[in-house]
Amino acid sequence: MTQSLYEYVQTHGLKYYIETYGCQMNEHDSEKLAGILQAVGYQRAEEMQEADLILFNTCCVRDHAEKKVFGNIGALKPLSLRKKSLIVAVCGCMMQQQDVAEKLMKTFPFVKIVFGTNNMNELPSMLYAALMQKERVLNVRQSSISSSVIEDVPMQRKERPLATVNIMQGCNNFCTYCIVPYVRGREWSRAPEDILAEIRGLAQEGYQEVMLLGQNVNSYGKGTGDVDFAGLLERVATQTGIARIRFMTSHPKDISERLLEQMAKHDNICKQLHLPVQSGSSRILQRMNRGYSREEYLALAHRARQMIPGIALTTDIIVGFPGESQEDYEQTLSLVREVGYDAAFTFVYSPRNGTPAASFPEQIPEEIKQQRIVRLVELQGELTYQSNLAYVGKKERVLIEGVSRRDEQSICGRTDSGKMVNMPGPKEKIGGFVWAEILEAKRTTLLGRMLDD
Repeated sequence: MTQSLYEYVQTHGLKYYIETYGCQMNEHDSEKLAGILQAVGYQRAEEMQEADLILFNTCCVRDHAEKKVFGNIGALKPLSLRKKSLIVAVCGCMMQQQDVAEKLMKTFPFVKIVFGTNNMNELPSMLYAALMQKERVLNVRQSSISSSVIEDVPMQRKERPLATVNIMQGCNNFCTYCIVPYVRGREWSRAPEDILAEIRGLAQEGYQEVMLLGQNVNSYGKGTGDVDFAGLLERVATQTGIARIRFMTSHPKDISERLLEQMAKHDNICKQLHLPVQSGSSRILQRMNRGYSREEYLALAHRARQMIPGIALTTDIIVGFPGESQEDYEQTLSLVREVGYDAAFTFVYSPRNGTPAASFPEQIPEEIKQQRIVRLVELQGELTYQSNLAYVGKKERVLIEGVSRRDEQSICGRTDSGKMVNMPGPKEKIGGFVWAEILEAKRTTLLGRMLDD
């Protein structure tokens, strides 16, 4: 069957286009989807309009994402009428919600394939059904996939020097606002040998930096009797030859002293820690089922700064959670000031059907949520700027990632702590390290000049 599909795709010169929404885990999944499509003969289209297969990889963390996906799919109706052979497919976390998947199929008859996060390895058979048998396919499996399936999935990675490596899947925390455990399933971890082999291969291919991904990387290895996350991080640092290692996302309740020790010990583990707090109020944290208090979080943040001088701390924060009083909100602001984050991803609470918080009483009016988010963003913007100012005059080792969006004559890359630096320089430097003197701080980035080697 696969051979027949390959011949059909090759004969017709079919092209694909993937539109990705959401987190880095979704971006990583899209690389796998691209690898599968190219393995069966598809070529990548530069523009959506020239594709024969348009695949939406969706996110369901916030209500806005769902509305955006439905709007963008609806906008394809005229193209589907002109291009009768067009295959529109939708996958990802949003499609793991059976009611949403069925609604999408009913709303848009031109959508031919819908599948969930646990079914991507079955994409060739779904394409065969849609292309060769003219069937519509709805394939959403609720049970968690096994790691053995993941190891067999080909990937079409983005260009060097950055790569993502999935180390685990799923989540067992069940925060009351979060849909992820319901759509990604329970936690399981990849074998450390498979992870190390993948990263060694990336280093040999010229990738300089890997981002280790998981819904909660600190839970890696739990229940397996095997290596834990701190142990895995040590092995990656010492046994793969990769120049830089980052990881996300970390759950504060699972950060160990040994993990901080490994970060402090190894030069190739970046001194940056994403530590989502979500709220500065212990009362709200309890309602969120986060598993730590305000005081415990602050103690962890201070311990990280003590053990790893110069570490950059970033976070996620939700405002307007059900029952959040003005006092709760003010506690969030005071925590943000005390920690002094380098950056923060800030969100207005959005109810997700199927989560406990969606039915909590005391839902916060939208106008109050908007007032709170504006004030929080202003505060964090000032803290980020102050953090950037501290880099002026310093010399930083920067991994050049590409051409600057500010100026086509400039290049850009990140410091060990994750700060983006723009500087004049030749494109030939992309993919390698340079030393840069930081000349000026902007609100979110740094400006520098490249130094002689």
